[in-house]
Amino acid sequence: MEEKLLAGSISKLANTTPRTFVLVISIFAAACGSIAYGFSVGYSSPAEAGIMDDLGLSLSDYSAFSSILTLGGMIGALISGRVAESVGRRVTMWLLELCFIIGWLSIIFAKNVWWLNAGRLLMGIGAGLHCYVAPIYVAEITPKNIRGGSTAAVTFTVSCAFSVMFFAGNFFTWRKLAVIGAIPSFIQVLCIFFIPESPRWLAKVGKGKEVEASLRRLRGDNFDVSQEADEIKEYTETSQQLTESRFLDLFNLKYAHSLIVGVGLMLLVQFAGTDGISSFAGSIFKAAGCSTGFASTMMAMIQLPFAALSVLLMDNTGRRPLLMVTATGACLGSFLVGLGFLFQDYQQSKQLTATLVLSGILVYSACFSAGMGGTPWVIMSEIFPINIKGPGGTIVTLGNWFSSWIVTYAFNFLFQWSSPGVFFMFAFVCGSIVLFVTKLVPETKGRTLEEIQASMTLLQ
Repeated sequence: MEEKLLAGSISKLANTTPRTFVLVISIFAAACGSIAYGFSVGYSSPAEAGIMDDLGLSLSDYSAFSSILTLGGMIGALISGRVAESVGRRVTMWLLELCFIIGWLSIIFAKNVWWLNAGRLLMGIGAGLHCYVAPIYVAEITPKNIRGGSTAAVTFTVSCAFSVMFFAGNFFTWRKLAVIGAIPSFIQVLCIFFIPESPRWLAKVGKGKEVEASLRRLRGDNFDVSQEADEIKEYTETSQQLTESRFLDLFNLKYAHSLIVGVGLMLLVQFAGTDGISSFAGSIFKAAGCSTGFASTMMAMIQLPFAALSVLLMDNTGRRPLLMVTATGACLGSFLVGLGFLFQDYQQSKQLTATLVLSGILVYSACFSAGMGGTPWVIMSEIFPINIKGPGGTIVTLGNWFSSWIVTYAFNFLFQWSSPGVFFMFAFVCGSIVLFVTKLVPETKGRTLEEIQASMTLLQ
């Protein structure tokens, strides 16, 4: 049975397939969800002063409002796999945007902190759903030769949205900023009416006739989709015969490699400090003696070109080299920051500390945007077989949000304990990512999803 699974998954498709308008609009729809997610993450910082003044919130009230997004994200992540596997990718995207829209409306018309928190919680649930379904949907509809770049483009828009919200906060009040935040959600809702369902999900739920119809819309009427459709249906049917697809089947030894790679990458990337650095960048720069406004602006600006670079490199260099190089760069950046604060502890030149900390944070941000941030999501969308993609993606996404909460909560305590020590720890974790990728992460560039999943499932 397993030999049939692997043999049936070998693709004979051409290396290039048409890039149709429907495919582009489908990727754009998923990217709108990323913009909505990026807006929600970037909203709390520029809106802080206005909300606290207008509604009379204390610092602890506002801290709760800001952090409740993470709680919602964990809830959304917990249900993401089951929802997406039960109702499909399109309906899940519609539901998550409904969470964002209601959440933003609750903030726009907020009269007290309860309205704010309810809206923020709903947005977090939408974000948790999005982090699972968007990369999965894009990976399942795109040809193998552009799959990595397309998925990276969706994660790239998160950085764009974060920066846009950061700069827009200089010109708009917090209620008008919330109106801007809701715009991409409405656009995605409209786009969903014009995009097809994932052909791989259709095959999983037994809608064989609709598989070819979906592929024909994605590939164009003049492209022969019969071979790709047969490959998808054969692999799906065979994989479903191997297991009853219960949640506990995820922990079967045959899926250990996929689970270790998916969860391991997410945990390592989060424990490398990204959310701690982005959430408390102002405090870090202030402690180092940098100009907070200038340094924060530089950090936001440098992310965009390097995030765009990741879209170009993902399908050219491959996932493994990109992840290892950017993790090495992030290790160097963290080490420079730690070194800067170490010199400060030994009462060396203040200018030296400020220069090293600013340079290190910029190097870290550039490397994170160029590959270390988005590549794990690309790999997550590729490695789980269709029969365990729901529970597998749920565990990975939940691990991402939970570890994000740990790092964000613990960062200030660790920073007060030892400002150089926390960044040396981040550097150590970044170095561990290189070793982890070298030993365990497969190269998925240029391979169909069926080829990747079959080969990983059979590794024992």
